[in-house]
Amino acid sequence: MFHATMRSAIEGARTLAQLDDLSRTIWQAHAAETVTDSEAQGLAELLHARRSAVRETVVPMGIPLGRVTLFPPKRLQRAPERSVAIERRRRLACSGPMPPALASRFTTGQLAVLRIVGDEMARNGACGLCIDAIAARAGVCRRLAQAAIRLAEGDGLLTIQERRHQGRKSDPNVVRIISREWLQWLRRGGRSAAPALLGSIGCKTMHPTDKGDPQGQVVDAEPKEEGCRGAAVRARGVPRKNSAAGPLRGSRAMS
Repeated sequence: MFHATMRSAIEGARTLAQLDDLSRTIWQAHAAETVTDSEAQGLAELLHARRSAVRETVVPMGIPLGRVTLFPPKRLQRAPERSVAIERRRRLACSGPMPPALASRFTTGQLAVLRIVGDEMARNGACGLCIDAIAARAGVCRRLAQAAIRLAEGDGLLTIQERRHQGRKSDPNVVRIISREWLQWLRRGGRSAAPALLGSIGCKTMHPTDKGDPQGQVVDAEPKEEGCRGAAVRARGVPRKNSAAGPLRGSRAMS
């Protein structure tokens, strides 16, 4: 009776979980001597055949055939030619990505990476590009870009915020510059502050005076316009300075 019931249950099973439960029940009955050794062996062989048939009908969900992960394959971003990448990183490193005192700590490739980070910081307030995009723009490899950012973080120039997600792909890290000297450099557009001058350099300020004639009489080249202050003084009866100087050269020549 038990043997016939188990046989019909095995033939009607549709999932692997049902077959596992039936297998557990059969061997428990065998331990309790409800079925004989030959009957248990026959049911086990029937379970094995049914399990193979069920596995063939199972369709994998989520993961396409031939792939071991749900995430799409990474596309390596790189320059089409090595010479183009070398010229790009040299141009970025020589464009003044950071103050000279800080730039002296890094190599040419690292300065190119930090230039990309600085441009994103000046444009968006933070750098949220993935490491592959930073490396491609700087003309360096992925490892060098990671090492440059980690080295700058170790020097206290920037911070790295990781954005991990449980069970799914993580977002790119967010890089923010915290160095005051570097931030001021970016605000000035990559230029140093003008040095303070020790003294005034240039022509000496000249103060023109009236020229006198050989006989000691003062001649005004051009009469000056009287302002409000001069009009008020003349209204009180105070004579002008040139009134006591005597007649001008033109009047003497006519006399």
